[in-house]
Amino acid sequence: MTGHDRAPGSRIDTSKPHPARMYDWWLGGKDNYPVDEEMGRKLLAIEPRIPIMARANRAFMQRATRWLAQHGITQFLDIGSGIPTEPNLHQIAQRTAPEARVVYCDNDPIVLAHAEALLRSTPEGRTAYLQADVRDPADILERARDTLDFTRPVALSLIALLHFITDEDGAYDLVDAFLQGLPTGSYLMLSHGTGQFTPKGAAEADELYKNSGITLALRDRHEVERFFHGLELVDPGVAVIDTWHPELGEPVEGQQDFQPMPGFGAVARKV
Repeated sequence: MTGHDRAPGSRIDTSKPHPARMYDWWLGGKDNYPVDEEMGRKLLAIEPRIPIMARANRAFMQRATRWLAQHGITQFLDIGSGIPTEPNLHQIAQRTAPEARVVYCDNDPIVLAHAEALLRSTPEGRTAYLQADVRDPADILERARDTLDFTRPVALSLIALLHFITDEDGAYDLVDAFLQGLPTGSYLMLSHGTGQFTPKGAAEADELYKNSGITLALRDRHEVERFFHGLELVDPGVAVIDTWHPELGEPVEGQQDFQPMPGFGAVARKV
């Protein structure tokens, strides 16, 4: 079963770059515009290995989803899902658990335009797409109930999202609000960019994003760990993304030349 709801009046703004479309360009996709490629190239001039980082982040999502499905989690709420890139989260989960249900959520009209690719569920499972903003947890949780059973554990997926939300905008409070709405036994899976290993390049990227009207909030390991306060971290805890359970996936080409990978990832259980 599949379903999605549309926000009336949504239009794609091609006058300024968008993180999801730049991510798509780095991954070799076609759902981006010249303004996104221009910004993407400027960032590549600062750090030419960004496409490797983008693929490694995607690979972390796949491994974390596979781990959760193998440990009995069959419901996922993926916020900031981005432009569909196969394999998508539901495809990974449903390979292990065909009955898995996945709700995707994003607020970019270009993601909405391609939402059908996120809705090709197995007959036993179900997927849905919500056009909504991460800054409204109550709305997302309420609408997700149409697909997910909140009497059973849900995995909250926040992949490469929170480094676009500052502390001042309430990044930690948003995560807490989502987790409070989920039952005990639910999980948080999260990846997050960091400037901890490359402070000079991170400062240059921050300035470039700022000049393009995009907020960037790279965090160090300690700051990322704060998102998991009160949760039970799965070993090895908050780790550089390519070192989190590498046995669950294939290595990304070129990642051996990109050490340490400038991003953290972790999975943790609500107790």
